[in-house]
Amino acid sequence: MRLSAAEWVESAAAAKAFEREEVSGTFVVLDVGSGQLSGHDEKRAKTRYVPASTYKIPNTLIGLQAGSVKSVDEVLPYGGKPQSFEAWEHDMSLRDAIKISCVPIYQELARRTGLEVMQAGVTKLGYGNGDIGTKVDRFWLDGPLKISAVEQVRFLARLAAGELPFPPGLQQATRDIVKLESGEGWALFGKSGWENAPDPGIGWWVGWVENRGKVHAFALNMDMNGAGDAAKREALGREILAAMGLLEASREPS
Repeated sequence: MRLSAAEWVESAAAAKAFEREEVSGTFVVLDVGSGQLSGHDEKRAKTRYVPASTYKIPNTLIGLQAGSVKSVDEVLPYGGKPQSFEAWEHDMSLRDAIKISCVPIYQELARRTGLEVMQAGVTKLGYGNGDIGTKVDRFWLDGPLKISAVEQVRFLARLAAGELPFPPGLQQATRDIVKLESGEGWALFGKSGWENAPDPGIGWWVGWVENRGKVHAFALNMDMNGAGDAAKREALGREILAAMGLLEASREPS
């Protein structure tokens, strides 16, 4: 897998999509085979932001290796306190929690893992700025951890290829729970995030597409002004992937 630096190619299709939706943001695609980066707004693509719930991906990996859970299907307690969304007010597994981006379940996972082990895992992954601070259950929501869209695609490309410094089985388990949909010869993996939700902040949609033996990792981040922007992240990302010929336009987010 080639992940060396390559000249950036600006995508007119991506730029038009952001302009049409009147959204400020960036979109990056990494062709894992060639190492080519393409997308919209290279400067922003290299700017680091709080990862928000996209951190559930490395959180899963690190927690599994630490033994914080036996598997992605072990049920964790949400804590019994009122949550931002009623759907979060249930005990559930990582497999179920990641589908609805359940924050309290992943906070419990992080507390079980502990600050020292979590920091070691983030360092091992080379994830973003590598700084998790002192609050083990908040650092990906409020900072100090930050990551750029370019760094996201490089991390995800390694996960897709099973080339992270973690046991293959744990990487496979993590890939399994972020698979969104698949068909003959293709699969789409992804995770959203929203820093400061439901108030203004930075929104994410990251993942990768496997199609006809080729893998393309992607990352979108955008300015979120309110709840009305929530659906735009994945919809805009899918639109751009389709325009780039990486995903059929007829496939809609569920």
